[in-house]
Amino acid sequence: MAEALAYFRGGYVPLADANVNITTHALHYGTAVFEGIRGNWNEAKGEMHIFRAKEHYERLLQGRKIMLLDIPYSADDLMDITVELLKRTGYREDVYIRPIAYKSEELVANLMLHKLSSDFALIIVPFGAYIKADGAIRCCTSSWRRIDDTVIPSRVKIAGHYVNSILAKTEAVLGGFDEAIFMNQDGSVSEGSGENLFVVSKGVIHTPLVSENNLTGITRDCAWTLAERELGIKIVERRIRRSELYLADEVFLTGTAAHITPVGELDNRPIGNGGVGPITQKLRDLYLNLIRGGNPKYENWTTAVIPGTG
Repeated sequence: MAEALAYFRGGYVPLADANVNITTHALHYGTAVFEGIRGNWNEAKGEMHIFRAKEHYERLLQGRKIMLLDIPYSADDLMDITVELLKRTGYREDVYIRPIAYKSEELVANLMLHKLSSDFALIIVPFGAYIKADGAIRCCTSSWRRIDDTVIPSRVKIAGHYVNSILAKTEAVLGGFDEAIFMNQDGSVSEGSGENLFVVSKGVIHTPLVSENNLTGITRDCAWTLAERELGIKIVERRIRRSELYLADEVFLTGTAAHITPVGELDNRPIGNGGVGPITQKLRDLYLNLIRGGNPKYENWTTAVIPGTG
């Protein structure tokens, strides 16, 4: 039977006991970096497949440097902690793995990162579809602009800057859409509220430059690799304008939570025929198979764990 547990203050504890004080610095100021990692259950094999966890932890450690978070773990150490926690929880369904490194000092009214203590915690929770929609989703252009990297570093997952994404996502859903698309201050396309973005036009796939204030996406890298290696389709990384999305043959989003998600409509205008495009479908099928350990060619992208063996 599954048990809700956490890795907290150096040990494995019941999730209900993994609590911080109300004066914890990260709670007040968002001084934390986190990751979202998928554990994908393969019923036939009786295995949980953690998808590209090493890359997620390497990105978390990059964010740690920016935020001056002093935690005594390497990416391999964090992998070991994750595998052990998965074994102990015993989940036999898709899960979301949330590591967070944060300023744990119980102190407010202090804006100096270098004078604050740090800690690391990890939780695992059951998690199904992130965007609950059949087929292609409906998006809107957000009235909120994507934060600039000169304001808050956008290439890593800093907790405080996710207010930007939360405002955009909330606005979209309240307006009857599934997701929001960010523009930069100059009107160029950035990304979704929690996903990178790709555009298919005349058989070529285009995606905004990482310098367009985008997260350095791990699923973005997967889609790029699959498109070139498996479909033989060239990827062009360049600046994209809003009107290009309306005129595209296909648009899709990529993210750990969202997987590969087709966009059928933007601002009440159909993208292509308004459904799931053929290139998006091929990439999606390839991706959803391999994340559960279904493609030996990409077995190095997943870490297989048998729950309940800790």
